[in-house]
Amino acid sequence: MREVLMMRFSEIHLKGLNRPYFMRMLVERVKEAVQNVRGHVWLSDSRVYVSDADDMDEALRRTRKVFGVHSVCRAVEMDKQDFCAICEQAVKLLQGKQGTFKVEARRSDKRYPMDSMEINREVGHYILEKLPQLSVDVQKPQMKLYIEIRDHAYLYSEPLEAAGGMPIGTGGRATVLLSGGIDSPVAAWMIAKRGVTMNAVHFLSPPYTSERAKDKVLSLAKILSESLCGWNVHLVPFTDIQMQIHERCHPDYTTVIMRRYMMRIANQIAKREHAQALVTGESIGQVASQTMQALQCTDSVAMLPVFRPLIGFDKQEIVDLAKKIGTYETSSLPYEDCCTVFTPRHPATRPKLAIIEDGEAKLDGDTLIGDALLHTEIIRV
Repeated sequence: MREVLMMRFSEIHLKGLNRPYFMRMLVERVKEAVQNVRGHVWLSDSRVYVSDADDMDEALRRTRKVFGVHSVCRAVEMDKQDFCAICEQAVKLLQGKQGTFKVEARRSDKRYPMDSMEINREVGHYILEKLPQLSVDVQKPQMKLYIEIRDHAYLYSEPLEAAGGMPIGTGGRATVLLSGGIDSPVAAWMIAKRGVTMNAVHFLSPPYTSERAKDKVLSLAKILSESLCGWNVHLVPFTDIQMQIHERCHPDYTTVIMRRYMMRIANQIAKREHAQALVTGESIGQVASQTMQALQCTDSVAMLPVFRPLIGFDKQEIVDLAKKIGTYETSSLPYEDCCTVFTPRHPATRPKLAIIEDGEAKLDGDTLIGDALLHTEIIRV
């Protein structure tokens, strides 16, 4: 008898002939997640297991963040032939509890002498004899005890929700424009959840942005890295570009022109990272640079598809998701980023491409972009 973590996956079941590839990738991602706690990982009968970790609590926390894992439970693995021991263990799991319960058995091994209904009935009867303070409610029980008969018997209480989605590495590569705000980390998480390997681009404007702003972004990248399996963060110096835009372009158009230069640089970095798409955290109408017309002007310089998973979200929905994935508190730290530098008093909400292109003609664009890329710092998180 030993404690194990038992993980379920859901969408992978739909992959038909490709399923072994996705399952193999999921096992690799789980191994990476628990390598620092030296957990043993294996796949058996549509379940992924972890055992013998130095810290099972930490292994549980980490495996719940792995994309592709639908739920995780702490289970007791036992000899399935010793039914008396199974009954005793069921009592131990409910010891000290009050209220109603239900036994829910699943028999994957069809050669087992008892079917699921018999297991439910016999284990439930034994629990009632040993724990008379409990009662059975098969409709709306306060507690459930699960028993799975596979190569061994596995007993556990309620499974814990995990990240879901698809294993990292099965959905291509993308580059996210990562600010220090609330939205872009959520956007990165949502795209990565589909199995996409991510890297990030962040724009710095020293001395107008501080080291604390840089540290904030790296902290966000660290939080996300547990689900993203590590990623590269490209820190791009952006001050010279912003200064020229501020000095030479129409004041109402500086934000949208700045966004276009960010897109151009992100395109170049995406090529280096072999990415197939760009990702941003924009939603329609949230700020002046996110109107339909402004987004159209921004996208006109993108050489890759631009994915915006938050495009139809309102702010509270984004905040709720940021809290769920653990980025909200860090994103809310009051450190400036380059998007708040030189913000126009009356930004254009319906920018005209002709005015934008006239302003950009006054800039030494190729030199500015080349210099920014030359001095970009790459940090592996």
